[in-house]
Amino acid sequence: MKTTLEITAEPSPQDLAFLSGSLTAFNDADVGASGRKSLAVFVRGETDALVAGISGYTAWGWLYVQWLWVDEKLRGKGIAANMLDAAEREAIARGCHGAWIDTFNPIAEKVYRRQGYKPFGELPDFPIGRSRIFLQKKLPS
Repeated sequence: MKTTLEITAEPSPQDLAFLSGSLTAFNDADVGASGRKSLAVFVRGETDALVAGISGYTAWGWLYVQWLWVDEKLRGKGIAANMLDAAEREAIARGCHGAWIDTFNPIAEKVYRRQGYKPFGELPDFPIGRSRIFLQKKLPS
């Protein structure tokens, strides 16, 4: 079979869907179905505008928090902790035994550590001058 290597900054949605489906099928056959399910927690202000949120998913018994954001005016008020608690409760209800998150923000790292997350990996200079820290937490059964 002849192959061609292609590099693109604008992959087609169809190619990405094919790649995702193919990898999912491989992983399902290798280790079993992930049971991947999106999980989001939102905080809305008086006008129903989004002022904070978490987006991630649960899969293979783990909660992964991909994005966590709090409006600058509301930071330091425990909103991130409340959202993490809510996401973890939902993950436990889904049968998860652990959670993980990553950050390169030192303030966010402190928040996650206060919530019981412990570092398990680090990428130095990601971005330059900072380290990307990977943290995990065992969830109660």
